[in-house]
Amino acid sequence: MAETTASRLDSPAAAETTEGHSSNPPVASAASPAAGSSTAAETTAAQPSDPPAASPNASTPGAAANNTVLEVDEGETTDGASTIDERITNYTASLSSSVVDYPVEYGRRYHAFRPGSYIMPNDEFEAERLDMAHAMMVRAIGNRLFLAPIEKGKVHEILDIGTGTGIWAVEMGDIFENAEVTGIDLSAIQPSWVPSNVRFEIDDVESPWLHEQKFDFIFCRFMAAAIADWPKLVKNIFDHLNPGGWAEFHEMDPEIYSDDGTYTEKHATWAWNQTFLKTMRDIGRDPCPGPQLEGWVRERGFENVYHQAYKAPLGPWPKEAYYKDLGIINLAQMLDGLEGFTLRVFCGVLDRTQEEVLVETAGVRKEMKEGAYHGIYDLHVVYGQKPLAVAEAETSHANA
Repeated sequence: MAETTASRLDSPAAAETTEGHSSNPPVASAASPAAGSSTAAETTAAQPSDPPAASPNASTPGAAANNTVLEVDEGETTDGASTIDERITNYTASLSSSVVDYPVEYGRRYHAFRPGSYIMPNDEFEAERLDMAHAMMVRAIGNRLFLAPIEKGKVHEILDIGTGTGIWAVEMGDIFENAEVTGIDLSAIQPSWVPSNVRFEIDDVESPWLHEQKFDFIFCRFMAAAIADWPKLVKNIFDHLNPGGWAEFHEMDPEIYSDDGTYTEKHATWAWNQTFLKTMRDIGRDPCPGPQLEGWVRERGFENVYHQAYKAPLGPWPKEAYYKDLGIINLAQMLDGLEGFTLRVFCGVLDRTQEEVLVETAGVRKEMKEGAYHGIYDLHVVYGQKPLAVAEAETSHANA
């Protein structure tokens, strides 16, 4: 299979389902971008419009973002924060031991297992945001759960790293009913009623992987705030894949920008965003691993590597319906997580008072709600396959 750095997501091959239908990505489907794949993964994220054609960027491997310039809806007005609150509420209404002795800081609950290794809370507010971020990512890639060309009959063991609320793992368990799906996370916030082939474990993916189990598909999403050594994580994932297995990474690049120059240093959001990014780097947590993932995956020895970036607008300002929908989902999850993103970093690392931080985030929240700029950040998807040739090498090593 030839290596690619991008693929059209609206091609007939990309939209093929297990029922054999071919069309633009339907509301409840997921498929690979590789021709000839028979995989389809239904999702539960209902969205009102189809995505436009993805920019292939075939001549620009590992591009920072697709080259589409988002057109502004000149008729889009917010009419104040209360209006955007109402729109978000209406839109999102349709989306759906010592280890659990959680500490409470700054009025938010955090995980207790390996305390300090992850900056985000694990309370109900964060659970709701995680599910919203799931809906956003599914929406961004064409209402799909994944893009790797995995085949349903060949996938028996699936690992979900950083499973969060477990929503992705549960949906995969429903689709791949003959596979075992394991979700791991630092916090036990997953539901207890799940498909019989889905289980959750509390674990730290940065600790040594002691179990010998290998997987056919390993999925890793939104781990930027949790990983200190990405090449090591990629190595562990490679080592725990069966030969021929696939790994897929979904990451945000949360550095906000604009295509039209409306987002500048004068904005409170700019100061907040740059301070957050710098502080995360200072404590050894790269907040923007997405653009580097392709390089780490290739260096580890993966084949058939794919990398595509997607623009995620911040708010309903784009003219095109697909991006407008994506923007309001993104705005909702950003507003839900704003204090959670900020408090532990600005108070715990920068030693600012909680009152100071809340004043700063209030200014950021006001700008986001009022549409003070046409903000965007990038979402990255990278996948690759462990070579089949590794099987021969592993067999030879075992027999030596």
